[in-house]
Amino acid sequence: MGKCGVESPLTDQLTDLPPIIVITGPTAVGKSAVALELGARFGAEIISADSRQIYRYLDIGTAKPTAAERAALPHHLIDVVDPDQYYSAAAFRDDAERVMADLKQRGRVALLVGGSYHYLQTVLERLEIPRVPPQPELRGELESFAHQNGAQALHDRLREVDPSGADQISATNIRRVVRALEVCRVTGQRFSDVGRRRGAPLPALRLGITTDRASLYCRIDARIDQQIKDGLLVETRRVLDMGYDAGLPPLAGLVYREAVALLEGKMALAEATQKMKESTHAFVRRQYVWFRKDPLIEWFECGAELPKRVSERVRRYIDRE
Repeated sequence: MGKCGVESPLTDQLTDLPPIIVITGPTAVGKSAVALELGARFGAEIISADSRQIYRYLDIGTAKPTAAERAALPHHLIDVVDPDQYYSAAAFRDDAERVMADLKQRGRVALLVGGSYHYLQTVLERLEIPRVPPQPELRGELESFAHQNGAQALHDRLREVDPSGADQISATNIRRVVRALEVCRVTGQRFSDVGRRRGAPLPALRLGITTDRASLYCRIDARIDQQIKDGLLVETRRVLDMGYDAGLPPLAGLVYREAVALLEGKMALAEATQKMKESTHAFVRRQYVWFRKDPLIEWFECGAELPKRVSERVRRYIDRE
């Protein structure tokens, strides 16, 4: 796997690529099931583009593929780092490119699967992401400012130093605003200038799986109910007992944040469960905002004919390639 600062093998060798099929879409829409079918049909391996599945020990709440699914088809870039380790989009790009180079050598198809649009964009658009590790003191200062003065006030600070960057990041996404300000402060450059494309986009078939919002919310709610039955709270307690701080990004994210609050006695089970569902619904709405920015995604509606329709499209692409 890649190390920050080490050049990846595909930087100047874009002709030496396997066929790349992207399967994206909102959380819980059924991307993994489609990818497993495609993998079996086309001799493919899955590269996970999920910014939460990179963390070890957090399996249930991140909906990682099961042991049986991983045995049926090779999966890459899952369980990459511990919950307290730093892993950036730049590191993901490097690692994904190394996997793709290996797949090319072995004559396999690359299935880039996930709903983390920033990860996908970094790889597909070949963005040169700033390699700036987290600055805890600076982050604490900026987060405190946002807490005391509001998210909009923090966003206004970003607009003062990087208007283009502010236009690209919602004021409500405090974490991204903090990161942009962090990069500006450390590098002395505008965040929008250090995330430029380093070449032509990778040739890839970009497919999106979608469904109507009401059905998607039902799928999300059912999955969260099942995650709790499967031991989400036990998993969260085990990770906390291992010594990992509840404030770490993976434990402060979807479902784990509420699980921690429940375990600390700050929420009852019913309230925590409802909050998990509501926050995931909100996350899906943000995902669609990003997806709409990519006109190259070909969208497929969920339904009985979904695997057949997607397979036919992939076959045409691979034959052409």
